[in-house]
Formats: sequence, structure tokens, C-alpha cells
Amino acid sequence: MRLTILGSSGSLAAPDNPASGYLLEVDNAPGVVLDLGPGTLARLQSFIDPASVHVLFSHLHADHCLDFPSLMVWRRFHPDAPAVARSLLYAPKPAPVFFGRLSSDDQPDGVDDLSDTFAFTPWRAHEPEIVDRVTVTPYPMVHPVEAYALRVEEHTTGATLAYSGDTAYNDQLVEAARDVDLFLCEANWGTDAGDDVPGMHMNGAEAGRAARLAGAKRLVIIHVPPWVDKQATVAAAAEEFGGPVEFGEPGTVYTV
Repeated sequence: MRLTILGSSGSLAAPDNPASGYLLEVDNAPGVVLDLGPGTLARLQSFIDPASVHVLFSHLHADHCLDFPSLMVWRRFHPDAPAVARSLLYAPKPAPVFFGRLSSDDQPDGVDDLSDTFAFTPWRAHEPEIVDRVTVTPYPMVHPVEAYALRVEEHTTGATLAYSGDTAYNDQLVEAARDVDLFLCEANWGTDAGDDVPGMHMNGAEAGRAARLAGAKRLVIIHVPPWVDKQATVAAAAEEFGGPVEFGEPGTVYTV
């Protein structure tokens, strides 16, 4: 199982780093994209045919999903390589209407029907979903909108990874990351406590604590805004987590 970081900037894209998006690949299966924030579709084209991927959204904030309408254009209208079959779309329940409004030509009230190119299933907390050769289990997180951490298990090798999405620190995140080989964890507040905006994000120390309590084997810090010091955030995580920890630079490929 290979995980490629398309973008790991928090809240918005940085000059050299798209917003949240991660490509998961297993041999002899379609690619799976975890979130598709601004700038990630451009990066995706360097690694895989965008018309072939399944798409999984942790939540529907713009920095995690705003390239999806452009993916719809690619899948439907690419002159040489449009999508030849429907792919899978997993997301919070409002996704078809949310994305349908963004893609509709009948503004502002029209809703484009996405079912010609995606088969949609809403997340149900703790209910595993089989996505080709991996099983994905959503864990509800603490965020202003419906949001999930995603635990991924590869069927053949048993390799595991967890992706926090966006969340404040909570025990469900620890369970989602229990004993995983790779833990992608947000640390949007950097070294700040984040007390002025509760119920939103974590800092580096909290990400490290979650990884330690979960028994994760490797921690990759993600979702750090352009104005936050990435290395100071990693250092804060390392104070809590004794295993390997680094920032998830765009283009990095992890073999799990």
C-alpha cells in the first residue's frame, strides 16, 4: 500500500504545497483519494489518471474538497480519457447536494446530479466500507461540521494507516489510529494551544500524544498552515511521541 501526499497545507494552499489531499494505491486496484483540496487535482495528474480514482472525503470544508468540481469536469468532458465507469464516492451525507450546487449550471439553486459518474455512500460512524482492496472505517471527530477520521486496512498485507481529517483532540482519534503502521495527523495550531478556537484543530503536542496513546508506528504531521512553523510543530509532536515523526511534504511517497 502506497500513500502519496498531494498536499498537506492547512486551511488553504501554500505557494509550494496544495491543501489537503492524499493518494492511496494498492497494486491491481484503482487509486483512492483521501480529500481533494485546492491544488491537489493538478498534483494528482502527475501520479495517476484522475478519471479512475475513488474519492473519500473526511469532511466538506473547502480546503479539503474544493477541487472535486474540477474532477467532475475531467471525468465527464476530457476529450481523450473521460471516465469509462462510475467510481465510488464516500463522504458526509450532505455531499451530493453540496457538490451538486457547485457543479450546477442552474445557479444559484440548481443541483447537478453526480450519479452519472460517482456512486455515493454516506459515512456511518464505525461502519467499515470495502473500497476495492482496502477497508475504510470512519470515526466521528470533533469539528464544526460532520467530520471523520478514516482508518484504512489493506486486505492482502494487513497494512494499516489512519488519517485524522480535521479535529480537536478526542479519544475516538486514538481508537482510529490504534496500532497503525502510518498515522497522518493534523496539527493546525502548530505549537499554540488553540484555546481561543475550541473544538476545531490540534497542535503538534496533541498530535504526538494521540500517536503515542494509539501505539502508532510512524507519525506524519499534516494540515499545517503557511504561517505556522512546520519544524517547530514536528518538534512539539516529538516531545510526546517517541517513534519516527516528520512533516508530510507534498510529493512524499510512503510504502506501508
